[in-house]
Amino acid sequence: MDDRAAARNDPEAAPTESARSEQAADRRRTGPGRRETVLSVVRAVGIAAGLVTAYYLLPLDDRGTARTATLLTCGLLAVVVVFLWEVRAITRSASPRLKAVEALAVTLALYLVLFSSAYYLLDHSSPGSFSEPLNRTDALYFTLTTFTTVGFGDITALSQTGRVVTMLQMLGGLILVGIAAKVLAGAVRAGLRRQGREPPPE
Repeated sequence: MDDRAAARNDPEAAPTESARSEQAADRRRTGPGRRETVLSVVRAVGIAAGLVTAYYLLPLDDRGTARTATLLTCGLLAVVVVFLWEVRAITRSASPRLKAVEALAVTLALYLVLFSSAYYLLDHSSPGSFSEPLNRTDALYFTLTTFTTVGFGDITALSQTGRVVTMLQMLGGLILVGIAAKVLAGAVRAGLRRQGREPPPE
């Protein structure tokens, strides 16, 4: 009598290693359950909320334009590193699609918080860089209006440095929405192929 038959005849018996492996394979074939989906969404929202909370709570001192540029450069490198790490995690995840949602939430939140911090620091180190003084909410608002291409209204960049940083955000947003989205989709397909849930491309 094999393990599966024994497990059916004796419900109290603990599942064997082969039975557990078969159950895991079944879960991979059928995709994530409701609990796993909810946990993934909660993690994504939690990470994004944590980054925004840190943006409001961490001390952002007046560091000067040069130091702000250095922090922005290091921050963009961190965004790239986090994104590449997330892509690798997607290909190895049991639920690549859910992991891709988490990766997008983390990368996007980090990107927006980074530029919000840069605008806030720039305005405080070089007053007059924007059409009005920026507090943290104003800086986040300006970042979101730039990222979503809604356009500029009440807040605009006036200084050359402010406009350069705004152009960098625009360019980064295009890369994030265009290239990064394709990379994430490719990572999801690779993860599904690894599990045998999607045939390789012809």
